[in-house]
Formats: sequence, structure tokens, C-alpha cells
Amino acid sequence: MKILKVAAVMFGSMASPLMADGHATGDAEAGEKVFKKCKSCHMIQNAEGEVIAKGGKSGPNLYGIYGIAAGSKEGFAKKFGKDIVAAGAAGLEWNEADFIKYVADPKAFLREYLDNGKAKSKMSFKLKDAEDAANVWAYLVSVGPEVAPKSE
Repeated sequence: MKILKVAAVMFGSMASPLMADGHATGDAEAGEKVFKKCKSCHMIQNAEGEVIAKGGKSGPNLYGIYGIAAGSKEGFAKKFGKDIVAAGAAGLEWNEADFIKYVADPKAFLREYLDNGKAKSKMSFKLKDAEDAANVWAYLVSVGPEVAPKSE
């Protein structure tokens, strides 16, 4: 019983205001700090050109990632790999659960998702800590465009 209480307190402390609409369970403020690990390859820049987080351009701009088909950003297929594009074509739309699995091991995720033992990812970095990944997701959702609450 004590473990359940501790787990409930820990889960509650991780929750952000975004959790209420079902898009993210992590801590966006903590995610902003963890995102520094991602900035060598990724930036966040909105459609108006406002840079939210400076970063590299070898990976895609992560603005508005929630709910978009994987590999669907313009120019993505050529630069970032055919297998992530194939995953998007097969129905992968970014959500918290898939994001957390993907960043933990991109190649393993794509191999499982596509049921293709030869699938590859050009993303070599792995963010194995699920709490850190949930926090990064919460940060990305918090700085992205407003999204409608999930319908039940």
C-alpha cells in the first residue's frame, strides 16, 4: 500500500498542466533542460520563423511534432532516412508513447514498428531515461502550437 502512495505522489509531481488534455504527462520545465542534449541536431522554430530553441539542423525542426506523421516534414525523406518516412506512411503519428519508445532506441523502434529487421534510423542518439523523454515531450508540446484536447 505504501508503494502505491509513493507512486501516486511521484506521478502527480511529474504531471504538468498539459496532462489534463491528455497530450503529455511529463514536466515541461524539466524537459527544457533535458532538450539541451537534443540541440546539437534539433531546433525548434515556429512557422513564422521565431526560434524557440536554437539548435542544429541535421535533425528535423521539432516544432509542432504532436500528431504529425513521422517523416512528413518537407525534405525529410532525402535527408533523414526512408524508414522513418515508411513508418509515417504506415500510420505513425507522433504521440507521447511512441516518442518515448523511439528516442530510447530509434533503430529498434523502427524495426519493431515496420516489422523489418533491416530498418535503420539516422538518429544515433538514445535518450533511454523514460522520465527524461516524457519531460522532453511535455516541453515540445508546451512550445508547439495549441492542440485540441483528446476526445475520449
